[in-house]
Amino acid sequence: MDLVPALEEPLKKVLGPPTAKVMAEHLGLHTVGDLLHHYPRRYEERGQLTHLADLPMDEHVTVVAMVADARLHSFASAKSPRGKGQRLEVTITDGHGRLQLVFFGNGVHKPHKELLPGTRAMFAGKVSVFNRRLQLAHPAYELLRGDTEEAVETWAGALIPLYPATAKLESWKIGKAVQTVLPSAQEAVDPLPDSLREGRGLVSLPEALLKIHRPHTKADIDAARTRLKWDEAFVLQVALARRRHADAQLPAVPRRPAADGLLSAFDDRLPFTLTDGQRKVSAEIFDDLATDHPMHRLLQGEVGSGKTLVALRAMLAVVDAGGQAALLAPTEVLAQQHHRSVVEMMGELAEGGMLGGADRATKVVLLTGSMGTAARRQALLDLVTGEAGIVIGTHALIEDKVRFHDLGLVVVDEQHRFGVEQRDALRGKGKQPPHLLVMTATPIPRTVAMTVFGDLETSVLDQLPAGRSPIASHVVPAADKPHFLARAWERVREEVANGHQAYVVCPRIGDEDEDPKKAGRKKSPEDEAEKRPPLAVLDVADHLAKGPLQGLTVEVLHGRMHPDDKDAVMRRFAAGDTDVLVATTVIEVGVNVPNATAMVIMDADRFGVSQLHQLRGRVGRGSAPGLCLLVTEMPEASPARQRLGAVAATLDGFELSRIDLEQRREGDVLGQAQSGARSSLRVLAVIEDEEVIEQAREEAVAVVEADPELTAHPGLRTALDALVDEEREQYLEKG
Repeated sequence: MDLVPALEEPLKKVLGPPTAKVMAEHLGLHTVGDLLHHYPRRYEERGQLTHLADLPMDEHVTVVAMVADARLHSFASAKSPRGKGQRLEVTITDGHGRLQLVFFGNGVHKPHKELLPGTRAMFAGKVSVFNRRLQLAHPAYELLRGDTEEAVETWAGALIPLYPATAKLESWKIGKAVQTVLPSAQEAVDPLPDSLREGRGLVSLPEALLKIHRPHTKADIDAARTRLKWDEAFVLQVALARRRHADAQLPAVPRRPAADGLLSAFDDRLPFTLTDGQRKVSAEIFDDLATDHPMHRLLQGEVGSGKTLVALRAMLAVVDAGGQAALLAPTEVLAQQHHRSVVEMMGELAEGGMLGGADRATKVVLLTGSMGTAARRQALLDLVTGEAGIVIGTHALIEDKVRFHDLGLVVVDEQHRFGVEQRDALRGKGKQPPHLLVMTATPIPRTVAMTVFGDLETSVLDQLPAGRSPIASHVVPAADKPHFLARAWERVREEVANGHQAYVVCPRIGDEDEDPKKAGRKKSPEDEAEKRPPLAVLDVADHLAKGPLQGLTVEVLHGRMHPDDKDAVMRRFAAGDTDVLVATTVIEVGVNVPNATAMVIMDADRFGVSQLHQLRGRVGRGSAPGLCLLVTEMPEASPARQRLGAVAATLDGFELSRIDLEQRREGDVLGQAQSGARSSLRVLAVIEDEEVIEQAREEAVAVVEADPELTAHPGLRTALDALVDEEREQYLEKG
């Protein structure tokens, strides 16, 4: 990798080993270039104080405020040799709200002398609650004395940058380290082609780095951020455009369904007509399958929009054309569920080679890691001989022993749960690269699809099939109104009395060992309230069976059960033998029991917005209306409670995905969830910056079409290596 030496310099050489070690361990910063790309989160103006009322709970924050009051209290303490302990309480203000700081023991002396009323300073610490009031315990602080030489040097300019920081490294220490390396910014190689930069009126990269770290005006910040957003959007879109370009060069076997084959026979036996959306998306997929280079398509759709049916029709088209299709599912429960529903939908068409099988039938086999030896051997034989046209399985499909007769299509369900190597291994099992269809039930805003799945063409199913019932969702505030929770269990009993079934979802299983270090240690009531462990399946099931749901059949389902036991539980629930299934999120995707009409999600605030939407999609799958109750102990004003309110207020998954994305950092969406790597996006916001992403995509396509190897753009090649970290590059390469 031909990187600029100045930016490749290790931080330990420039800042010294102790600071560099903390930066590497806590912020993932190793080189001068890494530190220059660690941008301020926001800026404080000298005359302007921070809004203390908006501080987030349990987060590490930096605030600029003035000391309003400081009091030293003495109290009896066993630890103090003289039996007297000391506590310093300092109240700071921003002119609107107030915040309490507290210092204990030996830590009170310095702040007692320095934090006098009227003093302005930067304070950094973790926001907690004590006696129902926000406080910072033992915050680090830096006095803002505008008249000293050092302060003038450090806080040059009118704007104070506040950096994403940690408890080990406060914002102002990061700021000082940045000042040390800032001269190296002059040597940064610009990845944007000159014509693009000049055409868009963007500042150069060295200028952008100087302005973002040491701005003199708000216009400086805007110019720098606009430029750096373009870097991130453009480099990422170039990587994706190169991937699409490379895919277009690959050969594939065209797969056209026979005029009077398996697909026609399947369509004839469907007890309903396809929705317009399903027809349109199927047509897009069939067009792709008929070409001589591999399809790379993302099929995204609302929970229950019929994605599995569309994928099955694509698989049948490939079998018609003499190929085989593999459906890769993330869990055994889901693989078994898919296998069951596919065999059910196909009927005698899934009984190829068997007595009673239809003429045009094929064999549909299941392959999972926990199958018995004989069943596994038979499944492998059916695949290698071509007897089985369709295989449904987990990562067991990827093992070396699995051989296909002619693999023509790979369908990946919930692709973000699979690593790059897993998908790549399955794609390598075809004689030529197979066609690829990726399904997700998590609705994704268009710009995210362009950024995360930018190497895939996108099809969207946003129309629910006829016969689907609406789902009513309500927040159940268990702490404020305990009788609401009692009413929730009454509602479950009512649903069961009407012949229906219910799910109860919990965040954890419950047989985890207690940490021996924590056992027996007494906790304060505040600790108990804040740190209460998430409710567990085993505890909740036991409580319900003996209490509110006594007399009903209650069973449990979780990921640590033996696969045969899981399958047996799901079969009993699907058959209607179980009234209430208490489960973890193993039921999140693909589980289809039309008779289940109610769901109670315990500690709902511990789940993400998209996950709650997914879970809720397990009810209302039949003709009776669905009910989803979101149980929480969080106070009404908390962000977590507002998030639950948003989920209860709409069934529109695309709207919820925007809310989800606005509330989470982009890294959660673009980083580990998708590529297994830390997100390379620092200033680009995929919801707000739709225009930049679209324009960057157009520019990237033009550059790659003209020069796929980027020989005329050495700076851009360097940026592809530097900005897109190696695991992410690998993800983009393998698609």
